[in-house]
Amino acid sequence: MRKITLGSTGITAVQNGFGALPIQRDDMETSVRILRKAYEGGITFFDTARAYSDSEEKIGAALSDVRKNIFIATKTTADTPDEMKSQLETSLRKLNTDYIDIYQFHCASQCYKPEDGTGMYELMLDLKRQGMIRHIGITAHKIGVAEECAESGLYETLQFPFSYLSSERELALADKCRENNMGFIAMKALAGGIITDSRAAYAFIGQYDNVMPIWGIQKENELDEWLSFMLETPVMTDEIKNEIDADRRSLSSNFCRGCGYCMPCPMGIQINNCARMSLMLRRAPSNAWLSQEWQDNMKQIENCVDCGQCKSKCPYELDTPKLLKANYEDYKRVLKGEVKVR
Repeated sequence: MRKITLGSTGITAVQNGFGALPIQRDDMETSVRILRKAYEGGITFFDTARAYSDSEEKIGAALSDVRKNIFIATKTTADTPDEMKSQLETSLRKLNTDYIDIYQFHCASQCYKPEDGTGMYELMLDLKRQGMIRHIGITAHKIGVAEECAESGLYETLQFPFSYLSSERELALADKCRENNMGFIAMKALAGGIITDSRAAYAFIGQYDNVMPIWGIQKENELDEWLSFMLETPVMTDEIKNEIDADRRSLSSNFCRGCGYCMPCPMGIQINNCARMSLMLRRAPSNAWLSQEWQDNMKQIENCVDCGQCKSKCPYELDTPKLLKANYEDYKRVLKGEVKVR
């Protein structure tokens, strides 16, 4: 398994990070078992967030005794310095640690800078001077914000959605970060579940010697798949390249990643799954997606009133109402047997 160094941070770890958002859906015992198994299997980079309910607490329970051997990245959604300091204190307590390796602005809508009037970046610097955090990072979903951060010279890491379905402009971010000696952390390396071949996903990212993918892990069998790559690391082959090329031809950047930032919907629509139903029906076993519950969820799309709230909140600037309606029409064709799916 190859190792990478995250830019100027000096953080070096196997290129196989643990994304801890999904474990908030597990109970404590299951989470601790999975996290411990990940560490014992060689994973040393763990990414979480204050916004991920009890994810930080679970990491603290599972890994505090090996704290010196791992790297923890967490995030703050605060928009004032006082709130950020409070969130950091909570994160430190939940994680059972006295420092954070990488502290990140979470889903930032702007590139915080010194003297921008918010005081946010100045507090980051102060927290670093105090030793409460070791490196300053930022996560973004909007390409313009990410590019500004990568060019600013203010951040040591950038976290951004990155997969073989990314646009050329998005892929160029990794090169820009390398040029600026900035660590690049790849979220949504499976494109929100649209990519179903983990070998292809890993082989693609493995071509970038400065990118740390964080794989969202909830189940032990998912962890086992990523741990298997520690012994037999996927590399790009003609077969995998052909698969990636086929996926790129059939998919465009105009798809829902399932991040959920558009939620909640005032009409009760489960947007972050309903807006990608067409792709999931084709790329995942349909019996997992055509349960009665999901048929009821899809029918909710009929109640869409085009209020625009979801569209305004989408970090990828998708026309979400249009995407929902297109998925609903395709879904109805599937039910009628007009479209063949898995």
